Amino acid sequence: MVIDDNRLPDGTTLLPWARRKPLAWDVTMPDTYAESHINDTMTSPGLATDQAAQQKMDKYSKLLSTHIFCPLAIEIAGSWNSLAIELVQEIGRRITAITEDAMFQHLSVALQQGNAVAFQNTMSTE
Repeated sequence: MVIDDNRLPDGTTLLPWARRKPLAWDVTMPDTYAESHINDTMTSPGLATDQAAQQKMDKYSKLLSTHIFCPLAIEIAGSWNSLAIELVQEIGRRITAITEDAMFQHLSVALQQGNAVAFQNTMSTE
């Protein structure tokens, strides 16, 4: 499932997700404090996630003929794009052993841990 210039989504299901197509997803975490986002996010919270999700949709548009694609854009401050929320809610419905709130909590903790590791890796060891 390689796109023209060797781009790959972050993951895909092996089994069909819906409409006989597998689900593919790609995660991005826009920095709401970046110069490119700060003016927009000051007036419209969550706009950075919406823009990042749309960029992912454009990037992987060729997958739509064979896959259901879901961009997961999550701000460090906690805002999720609407498609990411819908996907987590659907996963929660399909997995009855875990509640939707617990699913969001687990994902948020995992993202925070990943952010902490990424941040620590930017520090000098000297």
